[in-house]
Amino acid sequence: MSRSGWFRKRQPGLDPELATDGAVAAKTGLKGRRGLTLTAASAAMVLAAGVAVVAFDSPGSHAAPVTPAQAAAAAKQDAPAVPLTMLSVTPSAGAKGVNGAAPIKVQFSAPLAANTPMPQLSPHITGNWQVEGDTAVFTPAVGFFENTKVTLKIPGGESGMVSVDGASVGSGGLLAPGSTVRWTTGSFSTLRLQQVLSQLGYLPFTWTARSKTVISPANANAELSAAYQAPAGTFRWNGSYPSNLTSQWKAGSANILDVGAIRAFESVSNLTMDGSAGRTVWHNLLTAVAKGKNNPNGYSYALANQHYPETLTVWHNGKVVLKTLANTGIPGRPTVDGTYPVYLKFVSTYMDGTNPDGSKYHDLVYYANYFNGGDAVHQFSRYSYGSYQSLGCVELPWAAAKTAYGYLAYGSLVTVTGPVA
Repeated sequence: MSRSGWFRKRQPGLDPELATDGAVAAKTGLKGRRGLTLTAASAAMVLAAGVAVVAFDSPGSHAAPVTPAQAAAAAKQDAPAVPLTMLSVTPSAGAKGVNGAAPIKVQFSAPLAANTPMPQLSPHITGNWQVEGDTAVFTPAVGFFENTKVTLKIPGGESGMVSVDGASVGSGGLLAPGSTVRWTTGSFSTLRLQQVLSQLGYLPFTWTARSKTVISPANANAELSAAYQAPAGTFRWNGSYPSNLTSQWKAGSANILDVGAIRAFESVSNLTMDGSAGRTVWHNLLTAVAKGKNNPNGYSYALANQHYPETLTVWHNGKVVLKTLANTGIPGRPTVDGTYPVYLKFVSTYMDGTNPDGSKYHDLVYYANYFNGGDAVHQFSRYSYGSYQSLGCVELPWAAAKTAYGYLAYGSLVTVTGPVA
């Protein structure tokens, strides 16, 4: 009795085998009937391409065809993975004003293999790449400095980035072709410069962050990120200063207080004193913050008042430490009004020039603090003080000059105000 064309009736005394052509094996001489037993491993038969697959559950059962979904899944195992494509890059190509301390992200069309080759950054900085699903993320240890042109090369081809499917199948799933993305970091914040200079004692303020989250000075990348985007906070004057100084301050905008503070920091750090916060100054500032290296000189300010009787007043850390009579320039050689940072200091020096009558002078002076060209606060012996007598300088008696010299450091601001002779 035949079943479904695949089996033939077993004859008594025969021990059948299933041959490749379906024929019954030769007679063996065995007696009696035996039930047909098929294991799962021996019962499955797969015919050539396009022919249904038949399986058996038990002797005499009907074949169960595989579903189209199962067949497609089986075929997919042998097919190359779908090519990988790049969806986005952060920062985007051509971006300007980028925060150089922020993470860099490259998103793709499929999850990435854990061992995929990673993009390359130029200039090189320390940090690490990680796979987060379909995104490669670079977290810098210390990011890029201001105004840096950054190039990101994303590898493609046989040695390029690969998806999880490509890695498991062993073929396909590659990014092709590779690509190059470029962007430029921004400039550091003037507001953050003022915050850091205040924290280090080079400006006459206490700065307090508005957020309860405090940036750790030891976290170099967090400090760098804040240099691009200053945190919110408030400045409070340390002590009492005259309006001649306070009126010139504006948070977030460059002003003469900044220039004086930068010069003071450059002096302490043995840098060229130009009053400009360039790359070297910022590098040293962030290092000083990390190491807690505050201004060793404190904050000093001097005001030369040309109203009669003329005086010089010096503040240090918010308190008046000196007030003395002074002489300023005569008509034709006036001491010009304005605010200037001290840029040169001598315990003793010779001053050379021409007197109003045409004669030359070569005068020895002491405790000189140059603040505007050839004008300086210094000692000079006179019979009296408090009026227009100098050739442009602010002249002081000996004891007062010595005291002023001890407080006025490089970068200390000197304001001249009042009627010019």
